[in-house]
Order: sequence, then structure tokens, then C-alpha cells
Amino acid sequence: MASEPDPDRLKALETRLRQVKEKVEPERTNTAKGFSQGEVAWRMMLELVIGMLLGLGVGYGLDVLLGTLPVFLIIFSLLGFAAGIRTMLGSARQYEAAARRAAKDEES
Repeated sequence: MASEPDPDRLKALETRLRQVKEKVEPERTNTAKGFSQGEVAWRMMLELVIGMLLGLGVGYGLDVLLGTLPVFLIIFSLLGFAAGIRTMLGSARQYEAAARRAAKDEES
């Protein structure tokens, strides 16, 4: 049994370890830079639901005030749904533009 390790073998091991560590590059994710995919999906879903709820509220309020219960409720529900989709698509375009800028910055 050797009481001291062989210095040549230790140096060779250190150089091999250094070479392996230099080759392996950790995988980069977009989560640290911005929002995770779950957060983006949650925001888009909330935008859609809030648009619909606002449309329902305005439509119901107008129907109660004017005494025409189903008419404005249906109209403003559809308008709220359309507004929610429009807002959701705007957010998607915003995230896409941010992702393109980040990819462009990485290339540079």
C-alpha cells in the first residue's frame, strides 16, 4: 500500500477533469431570463376569463337598468370574449418579440 498518491497520476487526472468540464456546457433555459411557460399560460388564461367576466358584468348591468335581460348580456359577453382573445394574442406577440430579441442577443 502506498502512503502517498502518485503526483503524475493526480496531475493527469486533474487535466482530464478540466478538459471534460470545459466541454460540458450547462443547458440554458429561458426561465431565468423571463417568465416560465406556466406563468405565460396562466396570464393568457386570466386575460381571457377577465375579458369575458367584464363583458358579462357590463351586459347584465345594462340589461337590469334597461329591463331587457338577455339582449345586452349576450352581446357584451361576446364582446368581452373577443376583447379577451385580442388581449391574449397581444401578449403572445409581446412574448414572441422578447424571445426573438433574446435569441438575437445570444447570437451576437
